[in-house]
Order: sequence, then structure tokens, then C-alpha cells
Amino acid sequence: MTIWFEGGFSTLTMRIVDIIARKRDGKDLTPEEINYMVQGLTAGTVPDYQVSAWLMAVYLKGMTLEEIVALTMAMAQSGRMVDLSGIPGVKIDKHSTGGVGDTTTLVVAPIVAAAGIPVAKMSGRGLGFTGGTIDKLEAIPGFSPALEMPSFLRQIRRHHLAVISQTGDLAPADGLLYALRDVTATVESIPLIASSIMSKKIAAGADKILLDVKVGNGAFMHDLQDAVLLAQTMVNIGRVSGRETIALLTGMDEPLGCAVGNGLEVQEAIDILSGKVQGRLRDLCLMLAAYMLVMAKAENTISEGREKAIRLLDDGSALRKFVDFITAQGGNPEAVVNPALLPAAQFQREVVAARDGYIQSINTAEIGYSAVVLGAGREFKGQQIDLAAGLVMKCRVGDYVARNQPLAVLHSNRHDVLEPTSEKVVEAIAIGDRPVSPTQLILGFVDDAGLHLN
Repeated sequence: MTIWFEGGFSTLTMRIVDIIARKRDGKDLTPEEINYMVQGLTAGTVPDYQVSAWLMAVYLKGMTLEEIVALTMAMAQSGRMVDLSGIPGVKIDKHSTGGVGDTTTLVVAPIVAAAGIPVAKMSGRGLGFTGGTIDKLEAIPGFSPALEMPSFLRQIRRHHLAVISQTGDLAPADGLLYALRDVTATVESIPLIASSIMSKKIAAGADKILLDVKVGNGAFMHDLQDAVLLAQTMVNIGRVSGRETIALLTGMDEPLGCAVGNGLEVQEAIDILSGKVQGRLRDLCLMLAAYMLVMAKAENTISEGREKAIRLLDDGSALRKFVDFITAQGGNPEAVVNPALLPAAQFQREVVAARDGYIQSINTAEIGYSAVVLGAGREFKGQQIDLAAGLVMKCRVGDYVARNQPLAVLHSNRHDVLEPTSEKVVEAIAIGDRPVSPTQLILGFVDDAGLHLN
């Protein structure tokens, strides 16, 4: 017999089919019901077909904030919860929802760590057209993301910075849910996206979380309205779970940096840390660092935080911190001053403009997929990638280009993919007669006080 109480079922008599039916009918689930579902998923006692049905019910009917928080915490607590309380100071983490040429962690984390703020990051690998921080760091000879937890904690205490790959015991329920979402057409659900991201951030132990929510044709969220809803949902999860969370809304209607591909992006990050490169990637890194410094109470205003970040770049502190960090994780520090030590592709090819005109738009996802074809990314988990492959953009939206002027340079160890990829890149870059404005980099932010658009 099923015993009903107000708001749900007794935990002693719960049935998964009843939980599915309640969500199918648009009813709110209790934290106990959500925990029961997540625990059954993790233990393997709830079959995939029932979890899939529940996911589709969530996709169609949505979830309240209370339900999303319950799902987030249940997934976070389904495995190891990292304890950073023994490390002095405010521990802060940053997460990007994914894009093309997004190398911010390699620049922002050393800046913030150079200011004495502990940055403890668990990062992932790339999949599809979006790159992964761990793949990029592994382009540095010898670098290892496989630190055991005691070594991870010691490195944060000593260097204020460590980046390791996400482990299977960190929010394992999220990994199981994502695998099912990927094959049941339920990926594009804001409650499921938000709880997935925040469960891992909370399990990783940070006190405060800065989110970089990408918006545009090279992002998961193509329009601002959806990006704002996702940002607001994650900020609310952070607030309810006791972790201050701020989400920047940033443009991804063109690659963020010029480099797209792992070794190429590492070189661009080093060039920014060395003071050799300006541009959009550096500008966003400074803004992200500024927010993290303010959230950690190291500076009072975003303007002061940005000025502090600039000083840490200009005086070499951030570069030295980057060297200390990669050395501590087995990387060869000589790669910072000797680009020849980074992976280099055997073949390069220029992609040139077919006509004079202004760059009207760039299909950023197609640029990302072009890098995948060149060897820089994965089309399925576990696929071997070429750390030397990718491309370097030579134009921005709004630039004027002359006929035969380079638009990009392709890098690959496979000669056979250069010609078809060249054609794809040409198709992805629209050239026209009318001048256009550059794309907007920072659209606004969301914090506990609400939405602030620029």
C-alpha cells in the first residue's frame, strides 16, 4: 500500500513510477522524492528506462527552484564532497558554459592566485566543438591533471592554484544523468543544465562561484533570454546552498581568442600572460579576474579589481604563478619561454578572403567544428585528439579585409582534411559591403540583486 502525505509519498513506500507520474502531471516533487530517484540511479536500482521517462517529464513540465536545488544537492552528495575548509582564505571557482577559443582559465586562474586567492579547480575535457581546460593543459609537456586529493590540497596551500580533471566519484549521479540526457533529447532543459553545472561546483568545495554564461551562435544558449534564465537559476541555486554566485553574460558570436585548438590556445594564453597580446580574450580575462577578486574581498569594486589584475599581468606576477603551477603538476616550465616545446602540426594552410569587404558575421560553431575535423576535438567521449591541431583566426567581425587576405591559418597533422576544412571556414565567415559593429563582449551579469544588462 502506498501511504500518501501532503506533498508526496512516504520514503518507506515510494515507487519510482509514482514519482514519474507526479512530474508528468506537473506536480512539484519533494526533496525526499528527488533524493530517492537520485540514490536509486547511483545505486543502479532504478533502471535507465524509468530515469529516462522522468527526465522527459522534467523537460516537458519544468521544475521549481526548490526542486532544482534539491536535485543539485542530491547529485552533489551522491559522491565525494571536497573539503577545502582547512585552506585559509576565500576559495573561489570559475566555470564557463563552453565556447570556441575560450582559454580564460589559463589566464584568469594565475592572475587571481597571484593575488593570494586560492583557486581550486576541477575541469573537464572538450566534447563537440567546445574545448576543455584539461586537454589544453596537457599540451604542455609533462603536465599531469591526475593529482590525488592530498596532493591537490597541498598544492593549493602552497601555490594557491591547482587544476585537476574531474573524477568519477565527484557528483557521479550527474555523469549518469548526463549520459541519459544525451541520448533522450533532454539536454536542452534549463533545470537539468543548471543542476548539472552547480552540483559539480558545490561538490568541488568552493566558497564562491563565478559563472561565465556564453550567449551566441557558438554557445549552448543562442539567445539572451535563455542565457539569462540559466544564469538566474544557477545564481539562485548558489544563494540557497550558501555559496555566493555571480554569472557574467558574455558574447560568443565569434571565437573569444584567436587560437582554436589545445596547443595553440596554450601559446595564446602564455602570450597574454607575457604582455604580448591584447584583444577580446585578454579583456574578458581581466573582467573575470576582477569579479573574482571582489568576491574574495581582495578588492572593493570591479574597477579596482580590474586595475589589480592589470598590475599582476604587467609586473609578471601572473606569469610567474603560471610557471609555478605547471611545474608543480609536472609540466616543463621551459615551454613558457620556448614555443618549440609545445605541440606543432606538420601542415599549415592559409584560408583567404574571396573578395574585398567587411566581416559581417562568423558562424562560431562551424569554426569550432572545423577545429575538430583538423584533429583538435572529439566527436565522442574517449576519442584521441591531436594537441597540435586547430586554427588561428586572422579576422574579427567588423574588420575590413581585401581579396586574398588571410582569414585564418589551419594547423593539422592530416593533409587530407585541409582542403575540405578550408571550404568550411570560408563558408563560416560572411563578407559583405556594409560596415558592421564589433560583437558585444560583456552583455551584463546576474547576482543576488537580479539582472544587470549593459
